[in-house]
Amino acid sequence: MELVEEEDIEFIRLQFTDMFGNLKNVAVTANQLEHVLDNNYVFEGSYMFGDLFEEEEDRYLYPDFETFTILPWRPQQGKVARMLCDVCDEEGKRCNFSSRAILKQVINKAKENGYTFYVDPECEFFLFHTDENGIPTTVTHEQAGYMDVGPLDLGENARREIVLSLEKMGFEIESSHHEKAPAQHEIVFQEAEPLQTADSIVTFRSAVRSIAKGFGLHATFMPKPRGDVEGSGMHLKFSVYKDGRNIFNSQSGEEIREEAKCFMGGIMKHVQAICAITNPIVNSYKRLIAGVNAPQDIAWSKKKKNTLIRVHKRTGFDTKIELRFPDSSANPYLAIALCMAAGMEGLEKKIEPGEEALVSYKGSGETKKLPDTLGMAVKYFIEDPFMKEVLGEEFTKLYADRKITEWNAYMMQVSNWELETYLSRI
Repeated sequence: MELVEEEDIEFIRLQFTDMFGNLKNVAVTANQLEHVLDNNYVFEGSYMFGDLFEEEEDRYLYPDFETFTILPWRPQQGKVARMLCDVCDEEGKRCNFSSRAILKQVINKAKENGYTFYVDPECEFFLFHTDENGIPTTVTHEQAGYMDVGPLDLGENARREIVLSLEKMGFEIESSHHEKAPAQHEIVFQEAEPLQTADSIVTFRSAVRSIAKGFGLHATFMPKPRGDVEGSGMHLKFSVYKDGRNIFNSQSGEEIREEAKCFMGGIMKHVQAICAITNPIVNSYKRLIAGVNAPQDIAWSKKKKNTLIRVHKRTGFDTKIELRFPDSSANPYLAIALCMAAGMEGLEKKIEPGEEALVSYKGSGETKKLPDTLGMAVKYFIEDPFMKEVLGEEFTKLYADRKITEWNAYMMQVSNWELETYLSRI
């Protein structure tokens, strides 16, 4: 309350995500702050379900005070701040359909088992032009490539402003640079505990879009907005501590610790189903194809870039397990929760990941693959009972139903490619 008065904050945005990871918010004035800090803001619970709008009881927003921060791209007279909120029922119990609550449950289970997780994400996105009406396009005038600088990199100033704004909000940014495709960029966060990382990702996506708009650009986290260039991923690096040490760190003379292998084994066991969460839209699977720096085979490696999982092992640094298959359209709370839970199952049951895919590795007919389509991913999602264990039966059913509807709607469309290829000769 004192900070709001000292900083001349007029509006406070109470933010939460629906079950698909879309950021929602309601703005209240500073005069109403005392009321909402007592968890008294009520909203229609159907909005937890995205655009499904199923009948649902009222829900309460419980602000997480630690997430209070001023939005630096908003006016600096009559400032705007935000707090992320847990969604609860009238008695204060967390909603079963709250993805933030699901992640908290997995974190609590990890703590019961003596594990502390850290996650650092690498978030990729495109900055495109808008047309004369402000409608987003996939047009860019630049031809910059990996780690190029200005003037080739036309998005350099926008990216700089994004990083500075995030740092004002308390983010720790490790690095930022231009990615391989024209108009594609990457920002890498410092590692943090899972809930903080997921909170940061949803805020990051909102910040990037807002700041890009100020430069006359449209920022998109769509995995594959153009068919002629690489897509955008959201690589997640995990490290796991127990009794004050990173359990992935090798001892002298040891190549890869058994714990690291088992963690990977758990994820590889369930990854086909996890893809329905980490790669949740039709467009996600146009990124996961051969030849465009994205994984297809369910394999791991220390050096090969395009495997599902890469082990980062450097002398003097903590060993990390990098998951290269997720993309930025994912709900980060659910993506992190499922990967944590699958990794812990691997540790508990000592699930082996198989042999390493070497640099010359080309896969084989026996190598398991990631799903080719959203429809296939949802099929795996429904058939894997582990999803219900982590997400809950109700959540899993509703999410699957929504994604089946999305896939069926896509399959009803007739594309220009089909018309150009078949109409005149068939």
